[in-house]
Amino acid sequence: MATVRIGILGAARIAPSALIKPARHAHDVEVVSVAAREPERAQAFAHKHHIAGTHPSYEALIADPDIDAVYNPLPNGLHGRWTLAAIAAGKHVMCEKPFTADAEEARTVARAAAGTGLVIMEAFHYRYHPLASRISQILRGDEVGKIERIEITFSAPLAKRGDIRYRLDLAGGAQMDMGCYTVSLLRLLAGAEPTVLKAKAKLSSPGVDRAMRAEYSLPGGGTARTRCSMFSSSVLRMRATVTGDGGELSVFNPFAPQFLHRLTVRTDGVRRVEHVTREPTYNFQLRAFADAINGGEPVLTPPEDAIKNMAVIDAIYQAAGMEPRQPTS
Repeated sequence: MATVRIGILGAARIAPSALIKPARHAHDVEVVSVAAREPERAQAFAHKHHIAGTHPSYEALIADPDIDAVYNPLPNGLHGRWTLAAIAAGKHVMCEKPFTADAEEARTVARAAAGTGLVIMEAFHYRYHPLASRISQILRGDEVGKIERIEITFSAPLAKRGDIRYRLDLAGGAQMDMGCYTVSLLRLLAGAEPTVLKAKAKLSSPGVDRAMRAEYSLPGGGTARTRCSMFSSSVLRMRATVTGDGGELSVFNPFAPQFLHRLTVRTDGVRRVEHVTREPTYNFQLRAFADAINGGEPVLTPPEDAIKNMAVIDAIYQAAGMEPRQPTS
């Protein structure tokens, strides 16, 4: 297996957890460089995390022939632009979620990637963890019967003044941040694409949601609700519940199960609790990325899946009387 040499766009806070630490446990991955808007920032980041190289700009990193793949953890509004630049340079890309600012931009990226042979992957790390596979297995195995209702909540406090996730010009908002997880998980649990019926936002500033609630109909007659917030009375909640005509499945912390999780199934008056590995989600995600590059294995979150996720997010904003996010100019 060839070593996949990865460069990082931006000295992002998520990069150590999402890439640098997992790479230390992967025999076929090496993080070789980082670029930032300020070269001194890239140099400080590289020194702190023992990365051998830096580049003076994003363009220089992407153009480097000694880099095979790019990790893109830039602000939401810049995801599409720099993923497209990496594709044009022949680089594989692992792009943080949400994949782009809106569904149309996701379609643009998908068209650019088509036929290139490049691995372009949205970094929904939870999807690669065995917990997500186990949940899907139970639901597709019909243990709880026909799905009648799905409830998903992801709330965590993010009150830092000036955080980029509150900036409209960078495609911020709760639905883009924590809410993209709730939409992804809803689609996984339902096994189909939901239809947005209505949505309601709480705003932190004009056009920027600090919390969002959405209601859906599901193919086959079921209904669903997702709730997300970066700042609201629901301080810290990460839970999903699926109610079927034959039972119920609930999961605590489906998004970061390495920190603690619990999967509970109730059928015929019997309650069963399951736990799977607490190995970090990011380890599984990076292995999947490298396996796709080296061995042609398909990824669970390709551009085609990202288009569907972004289409639901766009519809939520529209149902809430807001404009979908736009790429950063």
